[in-house]
Amino acid sequence: MFSVSNISVYYPGQELLSAVSFNINAKDRLGLVGRNGSGKTTLLNIIAGLKKPDTGSVSIPTEKTLGYLKQEMDFELQHTVFERAMTAFSEINQLEADINRINALLIKFDDHNSNEYLRLINSLHDKHERLNYLEAANRDSHVEKILKGLGFKTSDFNRKIAELSGGWQMRVELTKILLLKPDLILLDEPTNHLDIESILWFEDYLRNYPGAVVLISHDKQFLDNICNRTIEIINGKIYDYKLNYSRFLELREERLETQKNAAKNQQRFIEQQERFIERFRAKNTKAKQVRSKLKKLEKIEKIEFDEVDTSSLSFRFSKAPQSGTIVFEGKNISKFYDSLCVFKDIDFEVERGESIAFVGKNGEGKTTFVKVLMKLLSHEGQLKQGYNTSIGYYAQIQENSFDDELTVLETISMQASGEWSNITRIRTLLGVFLFSEDDVDKKVKVLSGGEKSRLALAQLLLKPYNVLILDEPTNHLDIPSKEILKNALKEFSGTIILVSHDRDFLKGLTTKTYEFTNRKVKIYPGSIEDFLAVHQVDTFRDFELGLSQKAVKTQKTGLVNSEQKINYSERKEAEKDQRKLKNAISKLESKIEQIDKLLKELEKKMQEADFYKDMAFAKSTIEGYEKLKNENNLLMEEWEKLSFQE
Repeated sequence: MFSVSNISVYYPGQELLSAVSFNINAKDRLGLVGRNGSGKTTLLNIIAGLKKPDTGSVSIPTEKTLGYLKQEMDFELQHTVFERAMTAFSEINQLEADINRINALLIKFDDHNSNEYLRLINSLHDKHERLNYLEAANRDSHVEKILKGLGFKTSDFNRKIAELSGGWQMRVELTKILLLKPDLILLDEPTNHLDIESILWFEDYLRNYPGAVVLISHDKQFLDNICNRTIEIINGKIYDYKLNYSRFLELREERLETQKNAAKNQQRFIEQQERFIERFRAKNTKAKQVRSKLKKLEKIEKIEFDEVDTSSLSFRFSKAPQSGTIVFEGKNISKFYDSLCVFKDIDFEVERGESIAFVGKNGEGKTTFVKVLMKLLSHEGQLKQGYNTSIGYYAQIQENSFDDELTVLETISMQASGEWSNITRIRTLLGVFLFSEDDVDKKVKVLSGGEKSRLALAQLLLKPYNVLILDEPTNHLDIPSKEILKNALKEFSGTIILVSHDRDFLKGLTTKTYEFTNRKVKIYPGSIEDFLAVHQVDTFRDFELGLSQKAVKTQKTGLVNSEQKINYSERKEAEKDQRKLKNAISKLESKIEQIDKLLKELEKKMQEADFYKDMAFAKSTIEGYEKLKNENNLLMEEWEKLSFQE
């Protein structure tokens, strides 16, 4: 069990967290929720030991391990995907080295009853147990399984991390964390860079994960599918619900309504007492009652009402200066990383005033194409930028966009010019983006992902652009902030290019869709609804899974019509195959049970005081133990495959 005790964090003029306490139990699936800037990421950083609280502590048992996927990470760009994932096994390497070292020490002992000898025996047993839990013999297959689950192809394994987009780099780090099998996984917005197929795989993985999980997400469906517990941070305090996110929302409304009514009733009571005191204070006959009521008022503990922060940013982009009719024109645009083709021979033309959505699965080249447009990447083919084009660019990942040591105010001031040179105007602008007078003096490095997103959006207002290129701008924004951004984009008179998986955000906003698929770009006129209608799907989740409306309907009806058409002979054959499968599973289970019994007997023998008296026997026994363990692991993998087919 991990314990968070009386954690408080103070910023100038603000108490971000106030005496926060809770426990994280072994099988918890805990969703951490709250408005942007409420302290969610700060709390994860404290649990992970990356930040110290002003007061309080986090208790982590010595033998427990922890993995943390941050919103922003430093990547080892020189490694390949597979090499980086394999670095997860440093613990296995260390365990194997420790086991060899302990075995060498045990040989030298004559007194097999000494405390030191017994301590080493216990340590050896614990390390063997941990090595068995980590399934050291199957490390390569585990790396491949998780990489593929998160969307990597076998051909990607030898690609350099430097070649990948920020989202795919993040997936490599997530792979490493999952391979470590920590007792507690901390995840800060893990789905921001995952496509639907990977999200579904990840949901299933986390549901069956043997350790605890604490995650921050703005994805309501992901929270509902994973979490059995929700902690809300509001006004520095927490409320702990043993419920999923949707049920939490219902109970939160009930809690707020109860608090509001209690606060109103208390205030009404206080006003009644004050009116009595004021009216009869000067009358001797009522002096005793007045004193009594004064004492009651002094003892009243004021009910605090957790007013939900409903403030949201409100802004509009500057009027776009006139650009040429053609904003971008590309012929035979191609991008390769060595022999890997991202896209090839793309012809396109972007006209002034168009609002274009870039859609497609992760890894199909959307962000790479944006970087080509921004001249951040080299490419093949001819690309022309139109007359008098000024581009405002919002990058998918913001960590490289700012100097972490500057304050919010300094960050904006350095880029401000002309009408924005006035410090009062800059402070007003930051206020529009929900940065209070105290917030503007925060250093960028302490900002949450949502706050950095708002800061990046604020920068786009400093100049009058006529082209906005926004790569996943809603990733770190809460729902109210998304709506405000959408409304501002609707009023923008220039050209817009949007990369997004968020259908609700794109709805009513775009006039053309570029679909990135199979190293090509297909262009569809019309809104995002028109695009989804062409693909016969209702949602991006269905589109990315390749499910048409017909297929979805068929799934929901359980393939009733197809089942009715199966003839007698096919059904008998299916029953025969099912019997074979059950028999094979039963045989495997018997073998696994026998080997488990043998392993336990060997473990008991290895813990005996005189086990190492005959070193040849000890060595032979350990080798036999490891061989049986590997055989057991292989049988378990086979059992899992067959059980999945059952």
